[in-house]
Amino acid sequence: MAREKRRISTFSLSFLDIMACGFGAVTLLFLILKHEPTSAIEGSSAEQAEARLLAEDIRVGKRDRVELKNTLAVLDEQIRQAQGQSRRVLDDLNERRRELGIQDDPEKRVALLREQVTKLEAETARLRKEGRADDTRAFLGDGDRQYLTGLKLGGQRALILVDGSASMLAETIVNVVRRRNMDDTVKRNAEKWRRAIRTVEWLAAQLPRQGSYQIYTFNTETRAVLPGTEGRWLDVSDSAGLDRAVRGLQAFVPAGGTNLYRAFTAADQFSLKPDNVFLLTDGLPTLGKSAPRGSTVSGKKRGDLFREASKVLPKGVPVNVILFPMEGDPGAAAAYWQLGLASRGSFLSPSRDWP
Repeated sequence: MAREKRRISTFSLSFLDIMACGFGAVTLLFLILKHEPTSAIEGSSAEQAEARLLAEDIRVGKRDRVELKNTLAVLDEQIRQAQGQSRRVLDDLNERRRELGIQDDPEKRVALLREQVTKLEAETARLRKEGRADDTRAFLGDGDRQYLTGLKLGGQRALILVDGSASMLAETIVNVVRRRNMDDTVKRNAEKWRRAIRTVEWLAAQLPRQGSYQIYTFNTETRAVLPGTEGRWLDVSDSAGLDRAVRGLQAFVPAGGTNLYRAFTAADQFSLKPDNVFLLTDGLPTLGKSAPRGSTVSGKKRGDLFREASKVLPKGVPVNVILFPMEGDPGAAAAYWQLGLASRGSFLSPSRDWP
C-alpha cells in the first residue's frame, strides 16, 4: 500500500504559537510603556503655562519700557525748557546789571538801595500829606481788582447785598438761638453783625467816586437800607446819602431766615443792571421761591435752594462773595467759591479782625 503523501500547511500549530507569543509580547510592552506618554503630556502642559507667563512678562516689560522712554522724553523736554528759562533769566539779570552799572560792585549796590529808600520815604511823605498813609489797599492789581483782597472793586453800578438773617448774630447755633431772644440793642451790637457793617463801610469807601451804588439787606424779604430807593441807583459822590445808607444799615436788626432767591431776584429788577455785586453772608440759604414744608432744612435742601437762587442772577455780572464764619454749614464755602469763579468775581472769607 502506498504511503499517503503528507500535506504541508503554512499555518501550522507551531507557527500560530509563535505569532501568539509575539503578539502577547507586543501587548505586554504596550501595557508597560502606557504611562510614559501621559507624563510627557503633563510636563508639556506645565512648560506651556510657564512659557505663557514668560511671554506675558515680556509683553509687560516692553510696555513699561515704552512708558519709561516717553517719560524720559518728557523729562528731557522739561529740562531743556528749564535750562532755556534759566538762561533767559540770567541774561535778563546781567542786562539789568549792565543797565544799572552795578556789575558786582557792593558799594554800587548799597548806593542804589539807599537811593530806592530815599524815593520810598519821599513817596510816603507825599501820601501822608494827602491823608492816605494808612491806605495799604489803594494799589489796584489786575485791572480794577483790589490788590490784597482780590475783590473786584470797579464798576459804575455796584450792588451790595447784606445777609440780615438771625444767623448773622453769632458764629455758633447756640449763641444765635440765645441772642435772637434778646432785645434789639443787643442784636445790633452783636460782634458778627458789627463786622458786616464795617465791611460795608470799607466797601463804600473803595467805590469809584463817579459811580453808583445800592445797598440791600435780605432775610425773609429783600429791601433797600434807604426806604423808597428800591430799584434806583444812588450816587457815590453824594457823601451825605452814603452816610444815611450806612446809618440805615446800623439801625437794621438781624432776624428770620435767609432767602437768597429774593435777593438775586431784586438784583435783576434794576432798569440798568448792576455791573458788580458784593454778597455778604454766612451760609447757604434756608428759604427759596416757595414756602418751606417743614421746620428744618437739610444740608442737601440748602444746596438745592442755592442752585435755585443762582439761576435768577443777572447774566454776566461778577459776584464777589464775602463769607463770614458759621458752624454747621460745611458746604457753603465750596458753593460760594464756585459762584465767584463762574461769575468771574471773587471769594473772600476774612479773618475776624478784617477790615
